[in-house]
This record gives sequence, C-alpha cells and structure tokens, in this order.
Amino acid sequence: MKVVTFGELMVRLQPFNYERFVQANSLEFTFGGGEANVAVSLANYGLDAAFVTKLPAHAIGQAAVNSLRRYGVDTSMITRGGDRVGIYYNEKGASQRGSVCIYDRANSAIQLAQPSDFDWDKIFEGVDWFHFTGITPALGANVVEICLEACKAAKAHGVKISCDLNYRGKLWTRAEAREAMTKLCEYVDVCISNEEDAKDVFGIEAEATDIYGGKLNAEGYKSVAKQLADKFHFEKVAITLRESHNASENGWSAMLYDVASNEYCFSKKYELKIIDRVGGGDSFGGGLIYALLNGKSTQDAVEFAVAASALKHTIEGDYNMMTVSEVEKLAGGDGSGRIQR
Repeated sequence: MKVVTFGELMVRLQPFNYERFVQANSLEFTFGGGEANVAVSLANYGLDAAFVTKLPAHAIGQAAVNSLRRYGVDTSMITRGGDRVGIYYNEKGASQRGSVCIYDRANSAIQLAQPSDFDWDKIFEGVDWFHFTGITPALGANVVEICLEACKAAKAHGVKISCDLNYRGKLWTRAEAREAMTKLCEYVDVCISNEEDAKDVFGIEAEATDIYGGKLNAEGYKSVAKQLADKFHFEKVAITLRESHNASENGWSAMLYDVASNEYCFSKKYELKIIDRVGGGDSFGGGLIYALLNGKSTQDAVEFAVAASALKHTIEGDYNMMTVSEVEKLAGGDGSGRIQR
C-alpha cells in the first residue's frame, strides 16, 4: 500500500518546557506540518508513505527533508527550490493558559510554488491513497490550483482521497475557505473534521454542543456528518471530539460515519494528560488511513485512529512515533501505562 501526502513542512521553534515566548532565552528546533505528520505516522506503521512539497535546496531545507527520511518517509518527489522554509513558533499552554501559535510562513517555497512544479501523473503511479488538509490551499490561490490538479490526477489514477478540513483563521477567511474547499471536496472520499471546522468552513454545526464547556452532543455530530456526506457525496466522514477541560486535560474521542452502511460508530473516550497536542489531529488522520487501507471495520477503524491520537498527545514534537502494536494494545483496552519489560 502506498500513500502520498501533500503540504507544507515547517520549522517549529518552541521555548523549552512551558516557558512563555517573552521569557525564553533559547528555542527548540524541530520540524512539522499537517500532511508531513500523517506521512510519518504511516511510515512508522510500515506503509510506503511519500510526502510531496517544495523546499529550498539550502541546509535548512535539507534538514527538513532529513527529518522525514529518519522515519522512513519517501522524499524523492519533493521539489527543491525557493528561498524560505516556513516557520511556526509554538508556546505550550498548561492548565488554564492556552497554547499560542505564531506563523512566519509568508513567501515560503511551497507558498510561492506553481502547478508546473509537480508532475502529479508521475507522483500517483502505483499509489493507493492521497491525503491533504485545508491548511495547504489556505496558503494562496496558486496552492489551491495545485491541490485541484493533484485531486484531478489522483482521481484519474483511481486513488482514494482524504482531506482534513483543518480551518486556520490566521491563514484565510471563512469565505475564502468555503470557496476553495467546496471545489476541492468534490474529489474527496474520506472527510475528517472536528467540532469547529465544519461550522467554520461550511456553516454546518452540531446542535446543543458547547466546545468550550466540554459538552458534546452525539446526535448533533451524526447530523453534521450526514450533512457533510450529503453535500459532497463522501464515502466516510470522521469527526474528532475534543472536550477541552483545560490546556493540560482533554477528553478525546471520535465518530466515524460510513455512508454505504449508514453506520455511525463512536469510539471510547480517553481522558488525556497532555504533553504536546500539536499533531494530535494529524495522528488521528494517519491512524484512520492505516486502518481503512487494512480493511478494519468502521468501529475498529475509529478505535485505532483515536488510540493513535491519544498516544500522540504524550509525545513531544509534531510527529507521532508509535507502532501498530502499541496503538492496537491501547485500542484493545490496555491503557494502564505499565512499564514494558
């Protein structure tokens, strides 16, 4: 099984521990980005995972490429060129203080990329699955066009397409997101959303839900999933359900709607003590793609994806460094955290 993901890989700069930006004297230097995070998850699960982007040919661009190679991600389709690697600054929240993310990604190599930079027919040879997120087309009209060309080529090659809506208000407006994502979602088979994205992008929301008070209504999410599926003819819709008690403690679960069987499957809920929540949604996406490619049932697929994501919340950095057996152990009910000897 081969999966291709497409998006931006950025430098992540973060104060050590839980320091604030204004008090930090040094920053940790790592890499991350929505679709790259998914590719790392899938490579760690043993799948043939390739990441596509555009990165400068200089040393920082090469360090970004190397961060993926370290985990077995195929980087051979990455286009080299441009001058900048995008940066995001992350300040980890704790207890009642929320995390803060500041972007410095204007004029990055991928933001300035053109459709001619990517040969999608070559990229999709022998590929089974293509994944992107709503973060990537938010980079500009040119990147919307690149995503459209990728989706059209994927369909021509019989490739399944998944998309995580991932609305980022710092990158574009709701109107811009709706226009672009409406066009792109016509090609998508599996849609991943959360309690806010469907509302922000398409104006579809769950009733009787208070995301800030940590109260979620299961029936409302069934309605959201069905509305999304009816609008775009998705095969499956996954909705992650995050109950934010505070920045350090979240309830975490998900629902997967299978249109063909009209089946709504809710996962078990995990009460998380968060080490690092960045990449939590991406690890869900990676887990879901792996589970569906391996023929898991709707219930087993959502359980695997949620368990994968729960484990990611215990790991520093964007990337989820978990194995299939570790995820299946938790999904099977062993959340004891006992030492392995």
